[in-house]
Amino acid sequence: MSKLEELYQSIDTLKKLGVPINKEQLRALDEFEEELIKSEVLPALSQDIAPRLNPIKRDLVLVVEYHPGEPISVALSRKAKISDFIDAKPLTPISHPVSSEEKTSPQFPKRKQTKHVEYATKGLKVTFADGFVAHYRTAIETYIASIKHIGYEQVAALGITHGGYNIVSRQKRPVEPGRIWQHESDGWYIYANISNQTKIEDLKLISQKLNVRLLIEESKPET
Repeated sequence: MSKLEELYQSIDTLKKLGVPINKEQLRALDEFEEELIKSEVLPALSQDIAPRLNPIKRDLVLVVEYHPGEPISVALSRKAKISDFIDAKPLTPISHPVSSEEKTSPQFPKRKQTKHVEYATKGLKVTFADGFVAHYRTAIETYIASIKHIGYEQVAALGITHGGYNIVSRQKRPVEPGRIWQHESDGWYIYANISNQTKIEDLKLISQKLNVRLLIEESKPET
């Protein structure tokens, strides 16, 4: 039995016993369910669907509507980003770290690189005036999701820099073994090796300059 099946079985048992579930508990159950969908369902879906989408050469968003016991419904949208759907919560990572590309010699195999963490991270939660909420398990993913929702081009145009590099740019910083300077997302490079406080300051500055009224909190998801 999968963890998802165990979760639903536990919920059914509580209902049969007449145990009340308050809003806080429901929210925790929803978040746990989302984590299980990400870990148990999405990997299999990606493995099956991604190869079938390879022939498609235009941006699109496929929306899957699922109701237990009924055939699935699929809708197609030409909106370029999942974040264009206000109520949709992205479940897959929105970026990946730009790692070392150094070549290795057969006589000297490449040693496993360990990520150098310059600053310890706390959680980060960003709420937009339109209702969109970015709240991921790592502060950098929340930071990038927030920038993506605002628009990479708009943020890049502000000219905010760290280490001589724009926080959002088409320019890739030369890589160094063991260091992650940037994350890549949708062809943009987002500066990543900064403290949680600096991320907050960046977002506050972006909010002020673009008048997007962000609510920024230090917070980690419970699951």
